[in-house]
Amino acid sequence: MPTAERLRGRPLGVLMVLCGAIFLEGIDVAMLNVALPAIRADLGLSTTMLSGVVSAYVLGYGGFMLLGGRAADLLGRRRMFLLWLTVFLVFSGLGGFANEGWVLLVARFVTGVAAGFMTPAGLSLITTSFAEGRQRNKALLIYAGTAAAGFALGLVIGGLLTAIGWRWVFFAPVILALAILLVAVPLIKEPAAPPPAGGRFDVPGAVTITGAMMLLVYGVVRLEHPAEGWPWTVGAFAGGLALVAAFVAIERRSAEPLIRLGVFRSGPLVRANLAAILLTAAFFGFQFLITLYLQELRGWSAIQTGLALLAAAADVILAPTLTPLLVNRFGNARVIFGGLVSGLVAFALFLGVGMDWTYAAMLPSMLLIGLMFAFVYGPLTIVATEGIAEHEQGLAGGLINTSFQFGAALGLSAVTAVNVAALTGGSAGIDALRAALVVPVTATLLAAVIVAFGLRARTPAPVPARV
Repeated sequence: MPTAERLRGRPLGVLMVLCGAIFLEGIDVAMLNVALPAIRADLGLSTTMLSGVVSAYVLGYGGFMLLGGRAADLLGRRRMFLLWLTVFLVFSGLGGFANEGWVLLVARFVTGVAAGFMTPAGLSLITTSFAEGRQRNKALLIYAGTAAAGFALGLVIGGLLTAIGWRWVFFAPVILALAILLVAVPLIKEPAAPPPAGGRFDVPGAVTITGAMMLLVYGVVRLEHPAEGWPWTVGAFAGGLALVAAFVAIERRSAEPLIRLGVFRSGPLVRANLAAILLTAAFFGFQFLITLYLQELRGWSAIQTGLALLAAAADVILAPTLTPLLVNRFGNARVIFGGLVSGLVAFALFLGVGMDWTYAAMLPSMLLIGLMFAFVYGPLTIVATEGIAEHEQGLAGGLINTSFQFGAALGLSAVTAVNVAALTGGSAGIDALRAALVVPVTATLLAAVIVAFGLRARTPAPVPARV
């Protein structure tokens, strides 16, 4: 790579700090999932309260992500990143001291809100600090690979920390966040480009879209148990869609909208966000099912399960090394499509899973999932932010991260609903699991079809292709 394109000095330091923050967000989510049984045993939480601890984070994260992206554009990316990293640190620590379920709920909700503001601010700091092209692409691929590694390594780290004590699952992120904050304050500078002149905050738009996202995410979470209080589930979706309609009406009339609706005229951006939803729906749904299979059906420990999934973290090596070469050679669209095909094969291979499977039988799927994330996660982020005006980079970052988060919630709810329905219908545990595995297979297939339309629509150009 030419000298001008190498990452070195302050730019490299900034990238490492931002990678540290997204790694923090990834391991925070994964570690908590491993620690849930220990938390329940210690605090005596009901199943509903325990589920609420997980859902609270998702509601805060998914509900405030778009608002966080626009806040970064208008109020300053560095300021938002540092402020909400501090909030993340404080409330993660609060969770570690919790002795009541409601304290955990509050801590996880506010931590999710903090991540909803911090993540798009961090992503937009990358897209505005590195010139569009190969240098930005490499930075984004390293960033995305670090995020995916956080999800995978968090399971192993969470298992080790839970063995010491579940409270360390909350205290460890405090230590990491503090280290990142101390380095970030002197190192990160606000990008040179000023915010839009006269930019004002669209309060009605912010209220309606945040309420809409929270209701929609809540509806998705409730799908995990569709027979329990279905009027509330229908009401959540109806209320969310009504607020979306109100938001669109407000934005059309607003002189300075929170989200410029014209941004959705970008075919690559829309396809990238749809593919992002389906990607994380497939991955997190599969991760939940494989954890269920290994721990509850096969009796593996949390640490053994984490180590089994470690092969899927191969993207942390492939994303910054192999993926940039492939993107430069074949373009984003083809690399993404190839990654989705790898994932489709991985999930399809698992449809025949049995109670006597050795780890050697599972390993091909794990490795192919690593390829999927390496080839899809980063390039999707590039496509979703490529060609977007600098003053809307926070918005673009908020959109793609909202899609990733919403997809994760959708995938978890979908596989849980199918698994529970199959068990209720009298299926054995392994048969119910196989039925639920159809969800990640279907999601990945749909994502590949969406990306294939981008391949067909692509016009020859000397720059990397868009989805």
